Amino acid sequence: MKTSTIVRNGISEDLVNLVSRLVDLIPWPERRRAMGDATLVLLDGKHRVAEDVFGWGRSVVQVGINEFKTGISCVNDLSTRIKPKTEEKNPKLLVEIHNIMEPHSEADSHLRTTLLHTDMTAKTVYDALVEKGWPVESLPTVRTISNILLRQNYQLRTVAKTKVQKKQPKPTTSLKTSGR
Repeated sequence: MKTSTIVRNGISEDLVNLVSRLVDLIPWPERRRAMGDATLVLLDGKHRVAEDVFGWGRSVVQVGINEFKTGISCVNDLSTRIKPKTEEKNPKLLVEIHNIMEPHSEADSHLRTTLLHTDMTAKTVYDALVEKGWPVESLPTVRTISNILLRQNYQLRTVAKTKVQKKQPKPTTSLKTSGR
């Protein structure tokens, strides 16, 4: 039977917990380098074993090992990972949605917020776009249209209409007339 790296290197459960806690205290990106250092010293540089033992992502540990060996820190550019919003990719769609929503929306009655109340759902906006000639393949899903409407401050609520005043029945005075 093959012995595990932990048993072969004589690593106790207490040491594993201690290393985990200490590495968690280190801010990024130095934490990644510390993960690589701990993996090299304790687990013979086996990033897959570090994933099982410490619960760290093996790709992060692998980058940390390379950073530790070379002394060069990798820079993460998280801004490039952000997916552009649908209205940023297709501004004509946003204009068309505004044109559809404008006649069916009204401002908050107290004018306290910039929200526009509407009785149109995302599904009806989707159907209106299809009727206006937008190809179904180029349209986002109904859920995405719902997200666009929320980002544009459209709230789905029943639009308040003016209430018709009921005619009050005239008070009838009962006059007894003697008809003799």
